[in-house]
Amino acid sequence: MTKERIGVIGVGRMGLAMVKHLVKGGYPVTVVDLDADNVARAQAMGASSAATPAALGKLADFVILGVGYDDEVNQVVLGQDGLLDSLAEGAVIAVSSTVAPDTVKALSQRAGVSGVGILDAPICRGRWFADEGKLLALFGGDISVVERGRLVYGTFCSDIVHLGEVGHGQVAKAINNLLLWVNSIGLIEAGRIAESTGIDFVKLREALMMSSAKSQALEDWEQTTFTWALKDMQIVSKMTDQAGLSLPLTGAVKELVKEARRIKASNPPNWTGKAK
Repeated sequence: MTKERIGVIGVGRMGLAMVKHLVKGGYPVTVVDLDADNVARAQAMGASSAATPAALGKLADFVILGVGYDDEVNQVVLGQDGLLDSLAEGAVIAVSSTVAPDTVKALSQRAGVSGVGILDAPICRGRWFADEGKLLALFGGDISVVERGRLVYGTFCSDIVHLGEVGHGQVAKAINNLLLWVNSIGLIEAGRIAESTGIDFVKLREALMMSSAKSQALEDWEQTTFTWALKDMQIVSKMTDQAGLSLPLTGAVKELVKEARRIKASNPPNWTGKAK
């Protein structure tokens, strides 16, 4: 079977890991990124580069978006020199950025006019899992698009779940992130209590990981940075408002992650027991 020609827009820490696995899997890859150093790293892995999303669109059948925010996703797809200016009918845009469900739904409507499919495809886990090709992809979209996506994403994902239509992938990612930040805020506060007692953090963590307090947030504490936490919670807050729900805990977490980023970077609870 002829391999899809892959485009990747946004080759930061996670995007570069994807490129590595895609090239290893035998896919021809073209990248676009505003950072020339990132482009050079991707080229060193065996990828080609294009100057603009539109230029990339002429060289790709399946394009993965890894940019950071909703407005950036809209810009690279719909803006000047955007993907829809040049993608051929039958091409697919896979949105692996974490964005609001409404954003991918609107893109799907716009892209459909041009015969381009949208795969709602946010990814979970973290940079270490990306390096190992063991990410989790949360898919939303039509079966035909999802099946094409499975082949491509299978190069860097060990798990893929199809959750429903376009938008449902982002819904799943929003819920995942809400629970992650609830747990992570709890670990800061629980850690402060533990610190005050002089308990051995390593033994405490080992005990908690065998108990009902076990969580992925505790297991992956070293990886947690809170870098994207506020953006994640803003997406959840938008969904909450649209649904007309009053969720006090969710609102509190949205405010608490602002300070949590500073705490985690400067003086976090020492859950791993390593020297600071």
